[in-house]
Amino acid sequence: MQDTEAVRSTAGFLLIGLVAFAILLIPTIFYLLTLQKAFNRCSPENRAMNPVLVWLMLIPLFNMIWHFMIVLNMSKSLAAEFQKRGLNEEPKPGQNLGLAMCILFCTGIIPVLGMIGSVGALVCWILYWVKIAGYSKKLEAPAAFAPA
Repeated sequence: MQDTEAVRSTAGFLLIGLVAFAILLIPTIFYLLTLQKAFNRCSPENRAMNPVLVWLMLIPLFNMIWHFMIVLNMSKSLAAEFQKRGLNEEPKPGQNLGLAMCILFCTGIIPVLGMIGSVGALVCWILYWVKIAGYSKKLEAPAAFAPA
């Protein structure tokens, strides 16, 4: 009787864990699609990174370091593309916010401080996502192309 209860309890926790994982995975996938789209909207010669490489963010622990690489390469790519198109934008688009987000995500592994850092990281993540989506939208517009 006790074994049956233990199995049910374990199965319940496993189900809750899988549902929580799925709930967290869905926004992550949409975030990565946004990043990939932004890289794709930059001309190949201005891309500091292959757009497909954003999916390496799905590798646990490695993603903490890889996120820094994505933020820096996104900033370089967008800056080069905006300059090529003659658009007046900040010199390192999204870099400061993106680095703050990455640093705050890294603090998440520190006890106590991690809880505060994780809340800040979530806020910065949403702001960075919106900012990159805005830059991507700006690159999508046909009027964005300036004559060479």
